[in-house]
Amino acid sequence: MRKQTLYPLTFIPVLKDYIWGGRNLEKWGRELPFEGVIAESWEIAGHQDGITVVANGSLAGKPITDLLAELGTDLIGSNSAWALDNHKFPLLVKLLDANRPLSVQVHPDDAYAQTYEGGEMGKTEMWVVLHAEPGAELILGVKNGTTPEIFRRAIQTGQVENYLHRLSVQAGDHICVPAGTLHAIMDGVLIAEIQRNSNITYRVFDWNRLGVDGKPRPLHVDKAMDVINFNQVEPGLRPPKLIATKQGIRRLELCRNKHFTIERIEMQPGSTYEGECTGETMEIWGLIAGRATINAIEFQAIQFVLLPAVLGKFTIQAASETTFLRTYVEKPNSH
Repeated sequence: MRKQTLYPLTFIPVLKDYIWGGRNLEKWGRELPFEGVIAESWEIAGHQDGITVVANGSLAGKPITDLLAELGTDLIGSNSAWALDNHKFPLLVKLLDANRPLSVQVHPDDAYAQTYEGGEMGKTEMWVVLHAEPGAELILGVKNGTTPEIFRRAIQTGQVENYLHRLSVQAGDHICVPAGTLHAIMDGVLIAEIQRNSNITYRVFDWNRLGVDGKPRPLHVDKAMDVINFNQVEPGLRPPKLIATKQGIRRLELCRNKHFTIERIEMQPGSTYEGECTGETMEIWGLIAGRATINAIEFQAIQFVLLPAVLGKFTIQAASETTFLRTYVEKPNSH
């Protein structure tokens, strides 16, 4: 496949019907193809549990995993060359409709996952709150004074809730969630999530509810206790970091780690963003508010697009007041 055949790629989402979901994505213009709850929409995914296929252009119908095999670093960039050795697409992009609370859970880091989960990646993630009902909350970290011994005893005695740190959230908030963070997304929240390409979750508490089979969903207490970072004591929300303001465009850094960097790009109507993919990294742009074109291809919220690493120059034009999430991967060891 030649470089000049590449263009901004959109994908057909993979939908997940976990018990905590709802139908709220319909309010955002999404067509949900079957009845019942939809908890997650995997927007760009190359995981064995969900693989998106290209929706637009000459590559329509091609799974992202086939693109990765054919294009290699031309698709994902030299900064993510390690992913080719693991035959994995590096990132996973989701929308989450938390109509009911998710379980209290934690994700492992790479070292633990590769040792105990058959070579799977660890899972660091970042959330952007797209909608929050009044009084909406997240659980993030533990309360002051919580030790591993106290927490394990609380699991055994059904008192976990006494040690969970709750955080009020509203639309526009962002939360960086490193591997090892004890967390739960509570009800009444719609979230965009950008994460490592992993689907490992260790539950420690599931609100004493039953799954669709009428039985409690399994917990993973021992593994969770191995990986929970008990130094994350009552963390708060962090404000975005202003990068630049120029010609109707404001760039803010939301989350930066060795796995990905995520910016919020705010564009005034009629403004133009000029960028270039030079081969080092793909870029994933998520349009979360407004209307815009990328290389003259029209997009509207909520929609994610993958710009291949060797795409070259690209132009984004805002047709209205517009907000994007921009994700890219920096050079290894640059942190």
